[in-house]
Amino acid sequence: MKKREPISHIMTKAVVTANEKDDLKTVVEKLKKNTIRHIPIVKGKEVVGIISRTDVNRLTFGALFEGQEGADEAILDMLNISQIMTSKPRTVPSDMIIKDLAEIFAKEDFHALPVVDHDELKGIVTTTDVIKYLLEQYE
Repeated sequence: MKKREPISHIMTKAVVTANEKDDLKTVVEKLKKNTIRHIPIVKGKEVVGIISRTDVNRLTFGALFEGQEGADEAILDMLNISQIMTSKPRTVPSDMIIKDLAEIFAKEDFHALPVVDHDELKGIVTTTDVIKYLLEQYE
């Protein structure tokens, strides 16, 4: 097993982001269009927050993602990104060892973490990335 592999080998480098000034409808559209579950919120290259599908589902009862007709999108007009996002999210450096990341995911309530080097977003890494990596070790 490759015991000292950095998370830069498993992270998604082409990250879909939203700007803190975008509206929530834009965030929902990006989540849907790119079939992703988490979207970092940026101000320039700095990560200022993160929003998950779960965050949005708490507001809309999941109707926006389940394709139910007549979902009340008024909620999205009433709120802004800063009210929904997790501000100042925990981040990890790209040279962190995958094992250390797995320990964070196992002990804390995170499913995705922005990868940041020198205050600049470099990627995003998820529990799915870690699981896929671990499965590859058994091939």
